[in-house]
Amino acid sequence: MIGLPVLYIIGGVFFAAMALLGAFDADNPKRWGNLAFWGLLAVSFLFGDHIGDLANGILVLALAGLAGLSALGPGKPNTTTPEARRESAARLGAKLFIPALVIPLVTLAGTFLFKGWKIGAWVVEALAIDGTPVVDPKQATLVSLILGILCGLVIAVIMIRPRPTVPAQEGRRLLDTVGWAALLPQTLAALGAVFAAAGVGQIIGQFAGASLPSSGPAGALLAVVAYTFGMAIFTIIMGNAFAAFPVMTAGIGLPLIVGTFKGDPVIMAAVGMLSGFCGTLMTPMAANFNIVPAALLDLTDRYGVIKAQIPTALLLLIANTVLMYVFVY
Repeated sequence: MIGLPVLYIIGGVFFAAMALLGAFDADNPKRWGNLAFWGLLAVSFLFGDHIGDLANGILVLALAGLAGLSALGPGKPNTTTPEARRESAARLGAKLFIPALVIPLVTLAGTFLFKGWKIGAWVVEALAIDGTPVVDPKQATLVSLILGILCGLVIAVIMIRPRPTVPAQEGRRLLDTVGWAALLPQTLAALGAVFAAAGVGQIIGQFAGASLPSSGPAGALLAVVAYTFGMAIFTIIMGNAFAAFPVMTAGIGLPLIVGTFKGDPVIMAAVGMLSGFCGTLMTPMAANFNIVPAALLDLTDRYGVIKAQIPTALLLLIANTVLMYVFVY
């Protein structure tokens, strides 16, 4: 059955390839740092289930140490020239977007088919081996996403016809440019789970429960305001809405909005995440969204992206608060 273990192997092979390509880049003075960082990440993906919690923890500390010591740096991958890319872009025009559009289309189609929802039931039965689905229905979306990426890659190669090594070298160029910030979403999401397991959500819930009214329209409104603004503020601190979500949902969303005021958990979760993303727009902690693009675009003000986004983020946060109060109860 194709599930998370297969996806981790694919991810591990990709990062191992990036590490090896970086090691052979003799023009990069930080090639050994790149090798160590992406190599350790490949070990985590390939052998994380077998090396134990302590070894995984040491591995994460090593990754943080390499990033903190600025051991990573962009190299000079042996890829296409800027002139060749401009000529290819002019020749293909809008067709360049086809590989990118294939990814969400395949992901959406695969999610419906592999989960066995009505129209996809016959596909699941046809692909089953001894009654066992080929794709794990619980991981249908992730499997479909990887399948979509591979389909997009194949279509891009057919359209552009690059040298065989160019796709991997382009992947390394992008990964080297983003650097350690590429791991921030996963790391901060894991940190949110750690905070939730440590009981931070319960502490916030106890404080909110003691401070907010437990009945009446005013209490329901204040619970929504505490949840949406709490999601945004906690995201500003943590840098990622996925990190804030388990803490704020366990502390305020489930006990107050759902438990006390009988709100709809689906609407609460959906609008709550959107409120968290408002915080993402306003924080340098979301480096992969706000700081890295400023660096890639060579902006003179590294916080210019955040300053431009703050008015929109505040308006969206207010709109999300109103929407949740109107529809969640």
